[in-house]
Order: sequence, then structure tokens, then C-alpha cells
Amino acid sequence: MITSKLSSKAQTTIPQPIRNALHLKTGDELAYSIEGEKVILTRFPTEAQDDPFATFGEWDSKADREAYADL
Repeated sequence: MITSKLSSKAQTTIPQPIRNALHLKTGDELAYSIEGEKVILTRFPTEAQDDPFATFGEWDSKADREAYADL
């Protein structure tokens, strides 16, 4: 189990193994979900919101990416 301490200002440092596992870098946003007495920490998918085709997985083949690369 990986732990961290809460400061007097309710802040904590995310341990390096967690940052590595979530591929976090400076400026990334985090998402929290509460399930009973557990909190699930995930990286907020900011890139996916900028991509209008992100929700259309069926258009995500190599041929599609090559065909639409210059748009």
C-alpha cells in the first residue's frame, strides 16, 4: 500500500509510483469518485474532450487516422 500525509491546508503530494502509473505531469487534472468508504483517483481525460472523434471508436483504425491526418 502506498500512503501520503495530509497537510494542515488539506494538501498532499501524490507519490511517485502513483504519478508514474497514471502518467501524470504538471498541469494534469485529476478526477475523484467516491465508492462507499473508498476514493478512486484517476487522471481526468482532457485530451479526449478536445477530440471530436474520441467517442467514435469505430473510426479509429490506422487507415482512418492516415486518411484524416491532414484535416
